[in-house]
Formats: sequence, C-alpha cells, structure tokens
Amino acid sequence: MSPGVRSRRLGELTTAEAADAVVTSPVVIVPAGAFEQHGPGLPLATDLVRAEHVAERVADVLAGPAVIGPPVPVGVSPHHMAFAGTVTLTTTTFAAVLREYADSLHRHGWRKILVITGHGGNGAALSTVAQDLLTTRPDLQFAWTPLTALAADVVAGMGVSEVHGHSGEAETAQMLAVAPHLVHRERLAAGTTRLAELDALGAVNRRPGAPTLTVRYDRLSANGVLGDPRRATPADGTALVDAIVARIADFVTEWLKA
Repeated sequence: MSPGVRSRRLGELTTAEAADAVVTSPVVIVPAGAFEQHGPGLPLATDLVRAEHVAERVADVLAGPAVIGPPVPVGVSPHHMAFAGTVTLTTTTFAAVLREYADSLHRHGWRKILVITGHGGNGAALSTVAQDLLTTRPDLQFAWTPLTALAADVVAGMGVSEVHGHSGEAETAQMLAVAPHLVHRERLAAGTTRLAELDALGAVNRRPGAPTLTVRYDRLSANGVLGDPRRATPADGTALVDAIVARIADFVTEWLKA
C-alpha cells in the first residue's frame, strides 16, 4: 500500500485513498459468507467470520497488492431454512449482488477480483458470475475460492467422521482458531457421523464421487451437524487456516505476474 493508505479494508479508506489503491493494490478481495444454522454450538455467521479472517490474513501476507472490499454476509442457503435464524438469498439475487460489486469496482479501475467464500452453497452462483463476466467484462479477471475444500489434505489428517462437513470437525476447528469467543463449546454435539444413519436419499446425497444432489439439511441431520465437532481442536483449526491462507496468497502472487 502507498504511504498515505491507512488500511487494507476498502471501506475504511477515503475516496482519494481508494483512487490511489486502484494503482497500488490491484486485487480486491471480497469475503462472502452465509447467514445460516451451524448446529447448537456455532453462530449463524460462521461462514462470513471465517471468510473475513482469511481475507485479512491473505491481505497481510501479500503486504500491499490487495484490498478487502465489501463483504457479502448473506448467501445461498435454502437447504438450511428448516432451522431457525437462517436467512437466504436466491441464486439470482446473490449473483446479481456480485455482478454489481464487480461492475462498480471495474468502473473505478480494478481488474482483478477474488471472492473468498466460507459457504459451499455459494459455489454454483459464483461459477455463473465468473462465466457471465467473461462476456460482459472481458478485461476483468474474476476468481473465487472456497475455504475448507482448499485444504482437504489437512482435513483428511484430522481423523474426521465418516460423514462430516457442515458444522463438523473442520469448521468448528477453524472457529476455535479464529473466533473462539463465538463457539459454545459446552453445546457442541455430534450430528450425523455415519452413512448408516442416513435415509436412502441422504445416503445418495453423501455418496463419494456421485453426481451432486441437493437436499434439505434436516434430511441429513436432526441438529444440522455433519460430523462430531466435539473432536475439533484449536490446533487443527490453526493448521487448516494457515494452509488455506498460504494457498490463496500463493495463487494471488502468481496471478499478479500473469
């Protein structure tokens, strides 16, 4: 960042500083999350909390060429609507928000946008946005990345349950590392941990290597949890987050050279 820029968060800059940042910080990182149930022990904003933390860490590692743009706090979560507190956008609305973010940033001169999404349910819409921008903004490079899936090798080494994922060992470990004050450890409870616990439709949904089948989460788990978050540790979370940050930072470093 130039000496006159006080923050890596675009929202904390003045308009004059933002104009400078277009030149000094050509990558805008947009954290995207969800507002959805995360079982009895994790907050509704878990996915945004993790995405914003990683965005901050990546910007710090890069030390200059990236600013953090406005977050997208609500994602595509209709599959969680059976659980209280969940708020969802349609894929159309979510995609429109990202396109209009991109249009605004593009107008001011940015040509590289990276969305870091803490919610896997945003992936399909993000892929659509990326494809559409190839036509509408051909000089704009739009990239996006998940979090946990980026460090699948680290997750595999944690000894996770046969059925795991949402609000399970990996997500809980990350929250214990980045926002332990938001984790109700005394309320953490196992959800579905074995394929044998699922009904026929749930088993098809979770079958490794099968086509994607989207079902409501209350078909998969009575408490909204896949896995056993009680097994999560802050150390596992730190290892996961460190790997995710390093891999995203490496990508951006190479991206800037391209």
